[in-house]
Amino acid sequence: MKIFISGVSSGLGYGLAKVYLAMGYEVYGCSRRKPKDLVDQGLHFAAIDLADSMAGPSNFCKLINGVLHFDLVILNAGKLGQIRDMEEASLGDLRETMEINVWSNKWLLDCLFADERSVEQVVAISSGASQSGSRGWNGYSLSKSALNMLIKLYAGERSQTHFTSLAPGLIDTAMQDYLTSLPQDPRYKPLDILKAAKGTEIMPDGETCARRLIEVFPKLLQIESGDYVDIRKL
Repeated sequence: MKIFISGVSSGLGYGLAKVYLAMGYEVYGCSRRKPKDLVDQGLHFAAIDLADSMAGPSNFCKLINGVLHFDLVILNAGKLGQIRDMEEASLGDLRETMEINVWSNKWLLDCLFADERSVEQVVAISSGASQSGSRGWNGYSLSKSALNMLIKLYAGERSQTHFTSLAPGLIDTAMQDYLTSLPQDPRYKPLDILKAAKGTEIMPDGETCARRLIEVFPKLLQIESGDYVDIRKL
């Protein structure tokens, strides 16, 4: 079984790669930083900056050159950006968030489907923020909402591949370290929820969440391709 995962250097992506490697699967991954321990365990890896749409596609296509089929592709890498009001968000920061969270997934998918390569299942890691529109989550909410539509559009074009946008619930990652370190602010209500969940089973670490998701991925094949799913509602 061949699997590709973006964003394997930390968090959920690292956890997924680690668990799949331990299960004996052939895993390909990319991120800016090299996860040396995973590479030592057999991870096929390329250091790729997903914000670089010039060099990124060619480097990624080199990584998967010769692979004729992927059983599962997990588009996991993403950027949160800073929590602040829209009027305070710079266009430069919003553009980079969109580049990483949306447009990089377009060229990743285009490379994956090139050379008559087949892909059985694609899961894009989305977020409840794509639906809630909570104040402060500006670029992140915009980009995850656009990601959901990107996946739906590809699903309409690629009937041989099953696509899902999946909100995985709370995960204790560097993103949460940043969010829970922010001072209390009545404008940004989700921060209180995140602070309360930090350190509890409601917010598991990347590897624990990865094990849960690995059980869920096959079940996603039973829903309509292109749909958005929140794991908490399955």
